[in-house]
Amino acid sequence: MTDILMPALSPTMEEGILAKWLVKVGDSVRSGDLIAEIETDKATMEVEAVDEGVVEALLVAEGTEGVKVNTPIARLSGSATASPPPASVVPVVPTAAITAPAPVSQEAPKTLVKTEGSSRIFASPLARRLATERGLDLASLKGSGPHGRIIRVDVEAAGVAPRPAPSAAPPVASVPASTPASSLAQLGYPADSYTLVPLDGMRRTVARRLTESARDIPHFPLTVDVEMDALLAARTRINGLLEARGIKVSVNDLVIKAAALALKQVPEANASFTPEGIALHRHADISMAVAVDGGLITPIIRRAEQKGLAEIALEAKDLAERARTRKLKPEEFQGGTFSISNLGMFGIRQFGSIINPPQGAILSVGAGEARAVVRDGQVIIRTLMTVTLTCDHRVIDGAIGARWLAAFRALIEDPITMIV
Repeated sequence: MTDILMPALSPTMEEGILAKWLVKVGDSVRSGDLIAEIETDKATMEVEAVDEGVVEALLVAEGTEGVKVNTPIARLSGSATASPPPASVVPVVPTAAITAPAPVSQEAPKTLVKTEGSSRIFASPLARRLATERGLDLASLKGSGPHGRIIRVDVEAAGVAPRPAPSAAPPVASVPASTPASSLAQLGYPADSYTLVPLDGMRRTVARRLTESARDIPHFPLTVDVEMDALLAARTRINGLLEARGIKVSVNDLVIKAAALALKQVPEANASFTPEGIALHRHADISMAVAVDGGLITPIIRRAEQKGLAEIALEAKDLAERARTRKLKPEEFQGGTFSISNLGMFGIRQFGSIINPPQGAILSVGAGEARAVVRDGQVIIRTLMTVTLTCDHRVIDGAIGARWLAAFRALIEDPITMIV
């Protein structure tokens, strides 16, 4: 008898969501077979079996959140050639937050969104939970998220009220007295005046990390305006040359390249604070913020200073697409040295971002827009972009930050210097 444990898919992972079983009770598995999909706060990854045998029990249901690392999630018995036990012996038992194997009942409760043998349905954990509460079949919904992924608004648009819980429902974890709902009630908000959306793993992690960053890291912003006219003209020429290859370079790709080269020119800005000392990074590994359902993630363009614009464009597009479907590998979003957050496409003129620790700085990029500029006593029109560099003052002081911004602005305003 062998227990399959919830794996740690990254060094910082403490719990995850068992998104999908790829096996069922009675299946024979061998080492290397794919058995489940596990969703962390950042990605969904397939898990391979280490041992071989026959699946005797699935101890955790599809869609279960808060499954702690090293918790038994399934059980194997015998060898892969043994005769399988009947599938009805041990059904999947869902729980609210698994800390140990739950006792099983003789009838599988109807809380799973999907049935065994159905084709995969892409849906966020929150959408799955809401669909279960409302008695909706996800297969009947059309997803409006990336690549047809079903998200919260799709479930809510179905207009079905939550169904009452059945009397024989399995036990769930008790709700602490200090939940947001009770806190709002104490502040005078009627219970029927708002909808409480539970936090998924990604949102919890984002909230925790950014709270710690804003609270614990002494930081300050530096803001400059950068002229973009030469950059936009260069981008047009570059895309004309790359059109035959089906590659299109964005302004953000050029910003990534300029940021990487500026970090090489001012290496003191490519740094992280550690208790042992300041780590000066040898390469510019640029984390780019990507909005996803339930939060954000920062896939990394590694050694961006060494890559051409076409390579950066292709890599950035691929990483962003896989980030939105949570298909990134841990090494693709962990370990960057500098972050870029671009809200220009939303029309945001200027903003400041919270540092992504342990990185020493993050660049916030606003929209490019035509503005009046005074030159030699004359008012002229130029396309300006406002950028704000938020610095960890333990690593980057004002002078270092100002030097980095000067190097970055020079590269953007004279883009030919990026390739010489």
